[in-house]
Amino acid sequence: MSRTTITLDPDVQELVDQTMRTRGVAFRVLVNETLRESLRPPRPSTPLRTLSLGGARPGIDLHHATRLAAELDDQEIARKLELRK
Repeated sequence: MSRTTITLDPDVQELVDQTMRTRGVAFRVLVNETLRESLRPPRPSTPLRTLSLGGARPGIDLHHATRLAAELDDQEIARKLELRK
């Protein structure tokens, strides 16, 4: 174990004091735990897996999905305008 002097900025000192009170730990314990956690190499992430539920309905061409969405939006707008008459 070695002794080291560090100078904390006022905002960091306040965070340290608050955390020491909240957790009920000594300065040495808090500094060691915080440094240990922040200097540890990042854990490898788990690859994201997705679930497919059977694909598109028959007759829907997914290559033109944007065009289809625009057409459906246009139809809905026209329907709403027709209801206002």
